[in-house]
Amino acid sequence: MANVGLQFQASAGDADPQSRPLLLLGQLHHLLRVPWSHVRGKLQPRVTEEMVCEQADVFASACALARAFPLFTHRSGASRRTEKKTVTVEFFLVGQDNGPVEVSTLQCLANATEGVRLAARIVDTPCSEMNTDTFLEEINKVGKELGIVPTIIRDEELKARGFGGLYGVGKAALHPPALAVLSHTPDGATQTIAWVGKGIVYDTGGLSIKGKTTMPGMKRDCGGAAAVLGAFRAAIKQGFKDNLHAVFCLAENSVGPNATRPDDIHLLYSGKTVEINNTDAEGRLVLADGVSYACKDLGADIILDMATLTGAQGIATGKYHAAVLTNSAEWEAACVKAGRKCGDLVHPLVYCPELHFSEFTSAVADMKNSVADRDNSPSSCAGLFIASHLGFDWPGVWVHLDIAAPVHAGERATGFGVALLLALFGRASEDPLLNLVSPLGCEVDVQEGDTGRDSKRRKLV
Repeated sequence: MANVGLQFQASAGDADPQSRPLLLLGQLHHLLRVPWSHVRGKLQPRVTEEMVCEQADVFASACALARAFPLFTHRSGASRRTEKKTVTVEFFLVGQDNGPVEVSTLQCLANATEGVRLAARIVDTPCSEMNTDTFLEEINKVGKELGIVPTIIRDEELKARGFGGLYGVGKAALHPPALAVLSHTPDGATQTIAWVGKGIVYDTGGLSIKGKTTMPGMKRDCGGAAAVLGAFRAAIKQGFKDNLHAVFCLAENSVGPNATRPDDIHLLYSGKTVEINNTDAEGRLVLADGVSYACKDLGADIILDMATLTGAQGIATGKYHAAVLTNSAEWEAACVKAGRKCGDLVHPLVYCPELHFSEFTSAVADMKNSVADRDNSPSSCAGLFIASHLGFDWPGVWVHLDIAAPVHAGERATGFGVALLLALFGRASEDPLLNLVSPLGCEVDVQEGDTGRDSKRRKLV
């Protein structure tokens, strides 16, 4: 599938299916509504891809299709096949708004599916190739395409500037850790949004090392950062109206003479100290520095972090639903709604810092990095650790998405999170399709007569 390109067209035209095979996709009740006259020319004289759905399902259908065509492979047979195949996708719309798909919609679908496949390719690539240096090259490549020069803080500069969490996790690796930022600051922006991605290119567990059955697959621990990169590329290409910063927390959690030890104490960018009692609880440390940077240096009003954070997420919300933890009930509902509209499903975790944060109590530091009781909602607690470095009284919106289970299906990456970010922040986009799949749908941004500082911000949920 690595040599397959996806092409979205309003009409693929008629053709002999012997030379251009046809696959009709859609929900059964939609397929039953397609008249024979619409498909006759594609099936006769004998029987690329036809998608049957309603207008509201176009975005989710296209993103689902993209997951079927992964880009990464090292199978020897694939390298011998130099020709690139193109799968042409035509949508038959049923129900209301059943006219031909507009050109602007096709462009949005192309950018969104490219983002999904980009994220999946990064997650599928082993750390022998996708180390922190290589991930930075991917970020630079996207930045160059969008005309954005990334900000990069690396290695000893991280230590000097106080990023104790990110530096402490990655300092033992051959390829040093890095904080990278892509920033989009358009005229007319009404608020500042930061997407913070966990980019652990490989997680051995550190000195609290994983076993032989739990370590394989840990190349996927950069799934949050990969999704942020794919979504950022698509969002800017489709016209994003607010300030948007993509923050990448990149490190390899390795073992070596310089590795962080249990009992070490790190000073994080928030100014808080953390006693390490589990070096395999590293994602929250890099994200704590990431969200603190987004707050202190980028002045973000809305901070969303996305991460393959806890194995317990798959137990809490299952293989197909990401877990959401947030300080806003409105944003919690919006994440669930956006997930249903884009196909990246989401379900809430318990947000109760007053009962759960005591799990991190330390006698010698502000907190430990891992819970005392692993049976007490560990996925919620892991998210609360990140939030504590903003402060539970922080007035902005904080959203945490744990995508540990849905980031892969079997042994393949899914590109999960790209569609979710595009849909969740669809109202900040100039694109009509992303507006449609946003939690607000086609509702008006601001009610007439609204006054005050909050009313000047673009309504997203």
